[in-house]
Amino acid sequence: MSDDQPPPQLPDRLYFKIGEVARLVGVKPYVLRYWETEFSVVRPGKTRSKHRLYRRKDVETLLEIRRLLYAERYTIEGAKRRLREGNLRTTPTEDVKPDADTTLARVRDELRDLHRLVSNQEPAPPPLEIGNRPFRDPDRE
Repeated sequence: MSDDQPPPQLPDRLYFKIGEVARLVGVKPYVLRYWETEFSVVRPGKTRSKHRLYRRKDVETLLEIRRLLYAERYTIEGAKRRLREGNLRTTPTEDVKPDADTTLARVRDELRDLHRLVSNQEPAPPPLEIGNRPFRDPDRE
């Protein structure tokens, strides 16, 4: 991946394995592990077998780190400072809270993705929708 190319489109998933992230970001896995030690904003979760699971936000942050280091030629310290400044600018405007249905839907999707990654299963079909509302089975409530 060359430095002047736009960032790749991320697959519509919530979690990624280290090999997938390395391919998306365009660096080797050992570089990602090193960046984890240098940039405190990148903290992937780990499975029971200690495999790294990167969230979508981690991948977006890693793409930004790569852009700062490789395209804009920042040092590690300069990139850290730039990321901190960027976070300070975006924090005050994040006062909008999602509604409960949206939050529950996101949590459900994250849990499904985690279960699929841990058990190496095919993706579950999306829930049935009737009209604009998801179908709720009264027997399961």
